[in-house]
Amino acid sequence: MHCPFCDTPDSRVIDSRLAAQGAQIRRRRECIQCCERFTTFESYEMVMPRVIKSNGRNEPFDEQKLRRSLMHALQKRPVTQEQIEATLFDIQQQIRRLGERDVKSFTIGEIVMQALYALDHVAYIRFASVYHDFQNVDAFHKHIAQMQQHEMSQTEQQLHD
Repeated sequence: MHCPFCDTPDSRVIDSRLAAQGAQIRRRRECIQCCERFTTFESYEMVMPRVIKSNGRNEPFDEQKLRRSLMHALQKRPVTQEQIEATLFDIQQQIRRLGERDVKSFTIGEIVMQALYALDHVAYIRFASVYHDFQNVDAFHKHIAQMQQHEMSQTEQQLHD
């Protein structure tokens, strides 16, 4: 593994742990040359379905695009890198479980929305504002009100159970 600081091709593993519910290995590494430390995540590679965009265009699934979208929504939120990696893994697993060769971008967006809702409500609203193309503050208010109503109904259901 090349060092991200000095590009030396060798590093040593200091610590290895399971991450993303055991589907990844988190490795803490130290560069042999500059002694800087960095973290890598190792996971198996699975073929993802192609994405059908809203305009009908068909393109390969881009994990980095998904990662950037999540990172943007989660910017300055109290969420760890391990939580983000686990969420990315879960989203990809859900997409794979659909069992389709092609998946509509709308379906992927909805899966991401569900994952962000469970992870961080502020990140969920941030993502929703771009995903649903909010045009004004009223759109934010409406979405937040729906979210609060959903939370209240879940709380009431838990009280009855």
